[in-house]
Amino acid sequence: MLTSIAYVFLFGLALGSLAKRLYMPSLVGMLLAGILLGPYGFDQLSGELLAISADLRQLALVIILLRAGLSLELDDLKRAGRPALLMCFVPAACEVLGMWLLAPRLLGVSPLDAAIMGAVVGAVSPAVIVPRMLRLMEEGYGAAKGIPRMVLAGASVDDVFVIVLFTSFTGMAQGGRFSPAALVGVPVSILLGGAAGLALGLLLAELFARLQMRDSVKVLLLLALALLLLELEHALEGTLPFSGLLAVMGAGLGLRRWRPRTAGRLTAKFGKLWVAAEVVLFVLVGAQVNLPYAALAGPRAVAAVLGALCFRAVGVLLCQLGGGLNGKERLFAVLAYLPKATVQAAIGGVPLAMGLSCGETVLTVAVIAILVTAPLGALAIDAAYRRLLEKA
Repeated sequence: MLTSIAYVFLFGLALGSLAKRLYMPSLVGMLLAGILLGPYGFDQLSGELLAISADLRQLALVIILLRAGLSLELDDLKRAGRPALLMCFVPAACEVLGMWLLAPRLLGVSPLDAAIMGAVVGAVSPAVIVPRMLRLMEEGYGAAKGIPRMVLAGASVDDVFVIVLFTSFTGMAQGGRFSPAALVGVPVSILLGGAAGLALGLLLAELFARLQMRDSVKVLLLLALALLLLELEHALEGTLPFSGLLAVMGAGLGLRRWRPRTAGRLTAKFGKLWVAAEVVLFVLVGAQVNLPYAALAGPRAVAAVLGALCFRAVGVLLCQLGGGLNGKERLFAVLAYLPKATVQAAIGGVPLAMGLSCGETVLTVAVIAILVTAPLGALAIDAAYRRLLEKA
């Protein structure tokens, strides 16, 4: 397995660097590295590594959510107001609806399988959005109206909302039934997860104020507790709705609220961790791609992804009604909500691992969504923000 890990880093970094030279996000090159190294490519990754790839992808998702939480300010979120709240779920819900309508016709799947597919592709990517919004905040673009923070907050909660829907839909596919309680569980899990995360952030702030420890130790402590929050979600499953991922982000948010200087230093530490986690995440998801199946479903899957994005764009525009943004700023919000990557990489292979009949199709659509929207969205944000947003 150690040889396989070496291949993951060497080829992932090399092809990621090549992608950047070609003006594409590095994750595109990392995905290609995984496809080449995986069982449908040159088969150079050990079975032991592939067996734990789901856990490694989950770890990478925790790292980026902690980084996002540590970068957000509660006061800024309050000032963003109603549009920021709506951005947390309306665009994703519109995209899930779009995929539910389009996928049965384009890909021949059942409505429930289409809903699972919509939940997988419905989340935007913290891996692409977080570093870009942080850069805009540093440069001052859109800062007067809080646009980068609105996008950052909305994208982070959007991911949690979609993952809760994904869990509900896959549970139904395994033999469960839909009930009104499942819908009620979505806001309950978000509220409980956010509250638990903020409480943990407050406790950590008090602990760090009383005890002297290295920032590296604080990072390990925060990461360990974040993983336990995910385990708490599994322990409460079927008993109490609880979003472990939102709790993870809430912990970072709480620490930022009560110990901002510490949070700033830890943000830099998690940024360094993300360098390695990003490579592992995208190479391993690329390794799961069934190339013959992807080639067969490719054009129809691309059409489904692009069609669902149109529904998402409508959802973003609906969120901005009466929000005080001009036409250029609304267009930027649409572009900023395009990229898919992190959540699709983390959960795209889950239906296949669960043995669902739609597993191959869902994974293929997830990877195609990354390959189409990650470079498109990243390039659009980078090229347009100076033209569409005012500098404070």
